[in-house]
Amino acid sequence: MDYNTPHLPSDNQISFPPKRIVSLVPSQTELLYSLGLENEVVGITKFCVHPEKWFKTKQRVGGPKTVDIDMVKSLQPDLVIANKEENVKEQIEALQQLSPIWVTDIQTVEEALLMIHSIGALVNRSNEANQIITEIRDGWSQIHALKSRPRTAYLIWKNPYMAAGGDTFINDVMNSCGLDNIFNEHRRYPETTIEQLSQLNCQLLLLSSEPYPFKEKHVHELQQKLPKTQIVLADGEIFSWYGSRLLLAPAYLTNFLANLAIR
Repeated sequence: MDYNTPHLPSDNQISFPPKRIVSLVPSQTELLYSLGLENEVVGITKFCVHPEKWFKTKQRVGGPKTVDIDMVKSLQPDLVIANKEENVKEQIEALQQLSPIWVTDIQTVEEALLMIHSIGALVNRSNEANQIITEIRDGWSQIHALKSRPRTAYLIWKNPYMAAGGDTFINDVMNSCGLDNIFNEHRRYPETTIEQLSQLNCQLLLLSSEPYPFKEKHVHELQQKLPKTQIVLADGEIFSWYGSRLLLAPAYLTNFLANLAIR
């Protein structure tokens, strides 16, 4: 398998449609639910919190980066859905020996829509997938990006601070909102410091709710050190989940942008 590109199992590798699916990506797990695959999904990760009833009832197979290979094997999946960023290469290669596997690599909203279309076709839910895509496109077209394009950083981690770089899905969502990512020229999730944020004239600092759970206390702490920067909490699921949660993004982002002091 070429780990650098999405891998779609061929027809002679899996039965169509698959009957036993394991999802290793929270945002894609929620998509499978939205597509109506209640019976087909047999395994999810401990971070697949949406929908809540699946989180409570579906078999958990560890975390996206700590997959229990033996547990997955016991579920006898005929398809495993993974993601290049979320999952570990070595574990993906090990799982490939057990089941057909599809690895997505998503950096933009358009790529997310293509993924939704592809999964819909793969699991025999094309009509449902196309309806989701249409609703996402309609909603996304209603987002009014900030014309001022404030210089913005989006932090995902603390100790050390880490920000979203230019080749991330988060960056594309920021662009859709008219937020100029000061780490746009960096790959993935570069480390940064308060000093660097100040030097780069960060006007708006977004603190994500995941993977590090930033809280109001962190806003206050950083505000003391960056008095000229507007610092706000951001819903990490909205900014980084690329499945059917995109249906909720336009309403959230519209309200989010309307409440910024920087216009």
